[in-house]
Amino acid sequence: MNQKLLISVLICMVGISGFSQGMLLPIIAIIFENDGISSSLNGFHAASLYIGILLISPFMEAPLRKYGYKPLILFGGITVILSLALFPVWKSFWFWFALRFFIGIGDHTLHFATQTWITAISPSAKRGRNIAIYGLFFSLGFMVGPLMTKLLEINQSLPFIITSILSLLTWMTVFLIKNELPEQDESESTSFFGTLKRFTKVSRIAWVAFLLPFTFGVLESSLNSNFPVFALRSGIDLTAVSLIIPAFSGGTLLSQIPLGMLSDRFGRRKILLIILFSGFTVFTLAGIVSYSVIGLFICFLLGGMMVGSTFSLGISYMADLLPRNLLPAGNLLCSIFYSLGSIGGPFFGGLVIEYLQGGNFFYLISIMLLLVFISLVLFKEKMPAPSL
Repeated sequence: MNQKLLISVLICMVGISGFSQGMLLPIIAIIFENDGISSSLNGFHAASLYIGILLISPFMEAPLRKYGYKPLILFGGITVILSLALFPVWKSFWFWFALRFFIGIGDHTLHFATQTWITAISPSAKRGRNIAIYGLFFSLGFMVGPLMTKLLEINQSLPFIITSILSLLTWMTVFLIKNELPEQDESESTSFFGTLKRFTKVSRIAWVAFLLPFTFGVLESSLNSNFPVFALRSGIDLTAVSLIIPAFSGGTLLSQIPLGMLSDRFGRRKILLIILFSGFTVFTLAGIVSYSVIGLFICFLLGGMMVGSTFSLGISYMADLLPRNLLPAGNLLCSIFYSLGSIGGPFFGGLVIEYLQGGNFFYLISIMLLLVFISLVLFKEKMPAPSL
C-alpha cells in the first residue's frame, strides 16, 4: 500500500474529527446559555463526551486485534456522522447528552485506530514528525470548528448539518486504503481480561509516557474552562480573554512539527525534559504577571510553544518504549489518561480559583509540570526488544 496515501487519509480523518469536536463545544454551550440552562449543567453536558471515551476504552483493543484498523475507523466515523445528523431532529437536553456520548465513543474509536496505525507504520527516525503532523491537523480542525458558531445566526441546525456532510465526505476516503492488522503475539488473549493484563504490562514499562497526555488534558481543559473565570474575577475583560486563550493553541501550532523533528534527531527524553522545565518556568511567570493582559498573552504563547506538544510527544515516547505488539494497549492508555486530565483539570482548577487568591491557578499548572519533569528525570529508560 502507498504509505503516503495511507498517512494522508488518516490525517484527514483526524482533522475532521478535531473540526467536529471544536464545533460541538461552543455551539451547544451557546445554545444552552441562550435557553437559560445553568453553567454547571452546561459543563456536565460537555463531560458526556469524555464519559463515552472512558467507558468504551477497555473494550477497544480486542476488536482492533481481531478485525484490524479500517473497520474500526469506518465504525467510529459513521457513529460520529449519524450522531451529528440527529442533533436537529429533536432538541432535548438528555437526547443531546446521549448523542454527545456516542460522539465520544465514535471519535475515540476513530482516534484510537488512526493513532495506533500511525505509530505502528512510522519508523523511529520519523515517528516524532509523523505524529506531530497528526496532532497538528487535529489542532487545526479544533481551532477552525468554533467558526461554525456564526451559522447559528442563520439557523440553529445548520452547523450540525454542514459538519455531518463534511465528515461523511472525509469518511468516504477510508475506502481508498486497505485494511491491516496490528502486530500481535499469538499467545496473547484478545479478550477483555487480556487487554487488562496488557494494560498492567504496558504501565510497568512506559508509565512515565502516560503522564504527558494527562498533562496536556489538564492544560487544554483548564486553560479553556478555568482561565476565563479566573480572568473575569481578576478584572480582565472578555475581549482580552478571547485573545489570550487562542495564543496557547497558536504557540502549539508554531512549534509542534519542529519539536517532533528535534525529538527524532536528539531523542524524545531530552526534548521532553527541556519543554517540561520551560513550561514550569513560563507558568510560574504567568502566576507572577497574572493581572497583566500583555504578560499573560506572552506566557500563553510561550506555554503553547513549550508544552502544547506534550500529547504528540507523549505518544511518540510511548511508542519508543513499547514493543510493537503492545502499541494498541499503549495508545488506549494515552487516551484514557488524556480524558482523566480533561475531566480532572477543570475540577481542581475551579477549587483553586474558588478558595485561593492571586495567581495560584497558574502555580497549580507549574507544580504539575515540575512533578512530571522530576518523574521523567527519575525514570529508568529501557528501549524494547522488537516484540515481547
